[in-house]
Amino acid sequence: MKILDWYILRRYLFTFFSMLLLFIPIMITVNLAEKIGKILEKEVPFWEVMEYYLNFTIVFANLLFPIFLFLSVIWFTSKLANNTEVIAFLSSGVSFTRFLRPYLIGASIVAAIALLLGLYLAPKANTGFNEFKYKYLKGRAGVQDTKHVYSQINDNDIIYVSSFNPSDKSGRNFTLEHFEGNELKYKIFADQIKYDEKDSTYKLTRYVKRVVGQEDDSIFIQRRMNFDFKFNIEEFTPVSYAAETKTYSDLVRFIEREKKKGSSQIGRYEVVKYRKWSLPVSVFILTIIGLSVSSVKRRGGMGVNLLFGISIALVYVFFDKIFGVMAEQSSFSPLVAVWFPNIIFGILAIYILYNAKR
Repeated sequence: MKILDWYILRRYLFTFFSMLLLFIPIMITVNLAEKIGKILEKEVPFWEVMEYYLNFTIVFANLLFPIFLFLSVIWFTSKLANNTEVIAFLSSGVSFTRFLRPYLIGASIVAAIALLLGLYLAPKANTGFNEFKYKYLKGRAGVQDTKHVYSQINDNDIIYVSSFNPSDKSGRNFTLEHFEGNELKYKIFADQIKYDEKDSTYKLTRYVKRVVGQEDDSIFIQRRMNFDFKFNIEEFTPVSYAAETKTYSDLVRFIEREKKKGSSQIGRYEVVKYRKWSLPVSVFILTIIGLSVSSVKRRGGMGVNLLFGISIALVYVFFDKIFGVMAEQSSFSPLVAVWFPNIIFGILAIYILYNAKR
């Protein structure tokens, strides 16, 4: 690369990471101010709090990558334009397309980081982030998201819990019904089911098994029983964050399994899957828009460009949220919902870039 490429690329990456380092401590401070009461009340160990905010940083950095990038591109490009550096570059015989190249190189680096975060690092961070939240911050209120969980775990067995607590992997009012064809063969009840990670078994409290007979039913009662059920504890995972905690390959398998079970949350899971790919693409779209609108020296200076950039960012987030909710709550296609903002803003990027070249 030439001096121009290195100069712009350094400014591109430096401004982006500086903006991340500037805003992330602000988000942590705001979140800590809101949660500090519960953290002190429950005497959460210091190292768990530090781990929580490390996961918090990764989760929100992954979500806000495109917006931070967009604002940073507008910021440093506006400074170049105000200092007449853009005019100097273009007057030296460099075409606008050639001027765009270091921006696309920088976007490729950031998109690769965003892809790595989305596919591997963010799911692990989401696991720790949500486990801490349900364990210390939400308390029993967190279980509200997991009431009345039904799941068909295979062709013959259906399980149910009235509520499931993800922090200690326990459920209340557990029921298992075993069918052969359309005929119920037996039914298991328990006041509580708890997963024991040490021996990978399920401990049932106040166990009752009712076997359906030809004339009379048989009932077996036991205070405590251990079972090696063939279903995974993930059958009870809260639907509110199940997909966010999985790497891409695990998520694909999880969605296929949920489709076979007839889950009503497929739209939500597929939105998460498609966003892992749409976010890196949005990096290129927003980079082109940011460069095109801020490379011209305006009478209002950098403030006008930032105002325009923030407006576009808000519209992008609005489209992303609205269509995401539509896909999660209705039969609207998750693929269309996730990629529609990129398509609209991609067309806008081409139009603005064309006019910027002129």
